[in-house]
Amino acid sequence: MKNKGLFDVISPIMIGPSSSHTAGAIRLGLMARCIYNNKIKKVEFTLYNSFAQTGKGHGTDKGLLAGILGHCVDDIKTKDIFSVKDIKYSFNFKEDLSRHPNSVDIKINDEMMISGDSIGAGEIRITSINGFSVNLAGQYHTILLMYKDKPGMISKASTIIQDRNINIASLHCDRNEKGGTASMYFALDANPQDEIIEDIKKIEDVYFVTKVGKLD
Repeated sequence: MKNKGLFDVISPIMIGPSSSHTAGAIRLGLMARCIYNNKIKKVEFTLYNSFAQTGKGHGTDKGLLAGILGHCVDDIKTKDIFSVKDIKYSFNFKEDLSRHPNSVDIKINDEMMISGDSIGAGEIRITSINGFSVNLAGQYHTILLMYKDKPGMISKASTIIQDRNINIASLHCDRNEKGGTASMYFALDANPQDEIIEDIKKIEDVYFVTKVGKLD
């Protein structure tokens, strides 16, 4: 049986009052910021179920915005985050029983949609990016790419990683249709060098590549 760490037992050091509604929200925002990996001028949050019903009282809205702006779970600036002027933001609140109780869609600059859940004790998972299924929890260094679905793409990208002597812990692929746009992400045992990202960008028909670091 896996030994529980301190984080699993007492939850993260954080701005309160709730690990699921506050710390989890901040971490979801941070992960979305890392995935998008570009200047964020506009963000629209859609909160579902418990996030929507009790989120304001628990600071979920503040946490999501703080994470998008790069603040960590113990940053006191979260309490006054609505005073920021350099980003346009809005919140929607919905009920959808098909979604996790603490679920959110994060639309960034009207060009990327990132969905995720806060699953308890500050732990999160990103479940989809632009409609592609993923399962990112911030436990590994990750390389994410989107590309044209065609033979050889998995081999080309994985070879670049393994040639730098980095072990691939897991690999996940998805696509919208045969020959259409596909997504792939590698969970890695080490932080990949920037040169790896640049080499993957050079693969023909790769549209988007980003590196997502482990969450603290």
